[in-house]
Amino acid sequence: MTSKWTPAEVPSQAGKRIIVTGGNSGIGWYTALELARAGAQVTIASRSAAKGEDAARRIGAILPNADVRTGVLNLSDPASVTAFADTWLADGHPLDTLINNAGVMGLPKRKVSVDGHELQFATNVFGPYRLTALLLPALLQALRPRVVTVASNTHKMFKPGPITDFENKANYVPMQIYAKTKLANVLFARELQNRAGNRLLSTIAHPGGARTNLFAATTFSTKVAGLLTYPLLQDAEHGAWPTLMAATLPNARPGGYYGPSKIFELRGNPKETTTAPYADDPAAARALFDDLEHITGVHYDL
Repeated sequence: MTSKWTPAEVPSQAGKRIIVTGGNSGIGWYTALELARAGAQVTIASRSAAKGEDAARRIGAILPNADVRTGVLNLSDPASVTAFADTWLADGHPLDTLINNAGVMGLPKRKVSVDGHELQFATNVFGPYRLTALLLPALLQALRPRVVTVASNTHKMFKPGPITDFENKANYVPMQIYAKTKLANVLFARELQNRAGNRLLSTIAHPGGARTNLFAATTFSTKVAGLLTYPLLQDAEHGAWPTLMAATLPNARPGGYYGPSKIFELRGNPKETTTAPYADDPAAARALFDDLEHITGVHYDL
């Protein structure tokens, strides 16, 4: 590997089956594009069939021989997650890589999922936890399965500590809740690695400051902050590079965290970097995993 990693270093993914949640736009779309370019069979999971099919067409226009498939997945809806997983498992094929990329950021007003949970946690945390568990049988069929969790450096904000309130009914602070969901993502990925041992590889990525459509639905103050820092932000294509590194680096470290290398990790070629100290606490990761099992009713058969 060179000192400045780029997607040109992605090894052949021929014969691999990969799912990218939220692969219809932004970072997820560029992730799907490059994995398809490397020869993988890529399934784009998106909230609507039309968006997924449009994303697949756009990749096909660039890579006519790409093997890109689509599936409908709303991470905040347990029934949708189950239906997506059941459809995949029905084919009986192994799943080489699951990239938990989809998410929402800083919703201005508190909203709830169809089953009554605060929507940022339902989408960013409960959904990926449930999806990964349901797809475990397919993952464990693969020779070297890998799960990539896309987090954010915002998990270092707001004095990271125990996540004790998953619903935030009394004190809904949009970006603080988002930061907590990203902390939960890191803890989840670390505990998944701990429980799976050498049966799969769990890695984590963060895109730095990337210009994506996440800003469209967030708070006014966050949009203003995005405009003020615009020159420092990188485009969605480069924002996908840490995910690609975490998904394909042959010697990726179990539980490793990959992000941009320059300007406070806002942009630049990806490298392995560090998480908040609390995100390295094994007891915190175990506690979070146990809470997720209790909330979702979904158990990991590891």
